[in-house]
Amino acid sequence: MEHLEKILVIDDSSVQADMLRSILEEEYDITVAHTAETGLHCARVGNFSLVLLDVIMPGMDGFDMLQKLQEEVVTEHVPVILITSLRDAEYEERGLVLGAVDYITKPYHAPIVKARVDTHVKLYRYRAQVEQQSMVDPVAGVPNRRSYNTACHDKWQEAIRFQQPISLCMFDIDRFKLYNDTFGHPAGDRVIRAVAQTATSFLRRSTDFFARYGGEEFVAILVGSEADAAFEYMKKVRQAVEDLHIPHAPEASRWVTVSIGGVTIAPETEDSYDTYLKIADTMLYDAKRFGRNQVVWSNEKMEQQKEK
Repeated sequence: MEHLEKILVIDDSSVQADMLRSILEEEYDITVAHTAETGLHCARVGNFSLVLLDVIMPGMDGFDMLQKLQEEVVTEHVPVILITSLRDAEYEERGLVLGAVDYITKPYHAPIVKARVDTHVKLYRYRAQVEQQSMVDPVAGVPNRRSYNTACHDKWQEAIRFQQPISLCMFDIDRFKLYNDTFGHPAGDRVIRAVAQTATSFLRRSTDFFARYGGEEFVAILVGSEADAAFEYMKKVRQAVEDLHIPHAPEASRWVTVSIGGVTIAPETEDSYDTYLKIADTMLYDAKRFGRNQVVWSNEKMEQQKEK
C-alpha cells in the first residue's frame, strides 16, 4: 500500500475541518483536531508533513498555537498553513512573520487548497530528504562524521544521566590501501559498504550508534553494556566481517578483515569523551600491532583484554 503523507488539520469547526478533509483525503492521510490543546499533542507525536491551522479558535488562537509549534524541537520545522476568513493584510503579515508558510482563506476553493498543500508538502519532503542525505555517508550507507559529531555527545550525556556504562569502539579495515591499490577504488567502496552493513546488522538497538569516521575507519558507541559483553559482541562483529569471505590481495590476509579497539567506562560529569575516544584509538592501534583481525579492549578498570 502506498504511503500517504500525513496532514494535521486544527480547526474548532467540524464543518470546516470536514470540508478540508473531503478536499484532501484522496491524496493525504488526514488527522483532525478540534482544540488547540489536542492539536498540539497530535503535532508532537504524529510525524506530520504539514499543519493546517485555523486562526480563530476559542482559548488559544492560531497565532499563539503557531508560536508554540515553532518553539518545540519536534514541530519547529513542520510547515504551517494558516486558515482564516480574515482578509486583513495585518493578520496575514503577522502569521508570516511568526513563521507560517502560507494562508488559505475561507470559503475554500478546492483547486487552490490542493495546489498550496501539494507545494508545501513537496518542499517539506525535499528538505527532509536533503537533511537526511547530509547526515548519511553515500558510500557506506550509514551515518557520516557530521552525524557522529552530534550523536557522540548525546550518547555520552545519556550515559552520565542514567548512570550507564558506555563503550566507544574504533574500527579499521585491515590493509585497505593495499586492497584499493590491487582491486581499484570502486571495489574498495564496495568493501566499505559491505563492512558497514555487516556491522549495522549487529548494532540495531536504540542504544547503539555506528558511523563512518573517515576513510576505512568506523566508530561505534554502545550504551548500557558492561565491558565483557561489549567485548564479546564486537568479536562477533569482527568474525562476521571475516565470514563475508571477500578475497584480499595475495600479499595480505586471505580475506578482508577488520581490527577493532574499544573502551568501556561508567562516565562521570567531569570525564572527557575525547579522552576515552583516544583510549579506544590506542586499543585499535594495539589490535593492528598484535597482528590485525582482532579486538582489543580496555575495561572499566583500564585493564586490557585481547582476543588472540
